[in-house]
Amino acid sequence: MLHLQNEENARIRHTILKKVEPFSDEDLNEKPSESEWSAMQILDHLQKIETTIAEGVKKAAEKNEQKKAWKKPIQLSVSRKVKVDAPKHTVPEEHYFTLDEMKKKLNSSRNRLYEVFASVDDETLKNNSMPHPVFGDVPLVQWFPFVGYHEKRHLAQLEETLRKIDENKK
Repeated sequence: MLHLQNEENARIRHTILKKVEPFSDEDLNEKPSESEWSAMQILDHLQKIETTIAEGVKKAAEKNEQKKAWKKPIQLSVSRKVKVDAPKHTVPEEHYFTLDEMKKKLNSSRNRLYEVFASVDDETLKNNSMPHPVFGDVPLVQWFPFVGYHEKRHLAQLEETLRKIDENKK
C-alpha cells in the first residue's frame, strides 16, 4: 500500500514543481495580497509539514505506546472549503528563497519522510497514532498518504497564486 502511495505522493510533488518551473524567483516570492502566501511560502509550508510529520511519526513509533486510533477520512483534507490555520511551527517564513534552495529543502523533507516510513514496521504503524489538529488521533499508517492529500490541497492554492501573479504582470 505504501508503495502505491509513494508513487502518488511523487506524482503530486512532480506536478507542483512543474507548475513553478516557468516562474522567476521574484515571481515565486511575490504575495498576491497581504493576507495570502506567495508560491514560495506555500512550498516552504509543504516542506515544514513533511518534516513535522516525519519527526512525529518517528517519535510515536519509537515510544510504541500502542495508542491505536480509528482510520480517519484524511482524503477530505484535499478540500479547501474547510479553512484550517496552519500550526504555528508550519507557518511559512517571510523570507526570500530561490527555487533551487526550496527544491533542496523539499527534497530533504521528502527523503526524511521516506527514511522514517522505511524504518518502521507495519505493525507499529497500524498500532500507534499521533494527533492531527482537525481529525484527532490518526494512525501512523495514514500519515504517509496524508502528505499527498495535503500537497494536493496546496496544489490548488498554488495554481490560484500563480494565476494571480500572471494576471498582475499583464
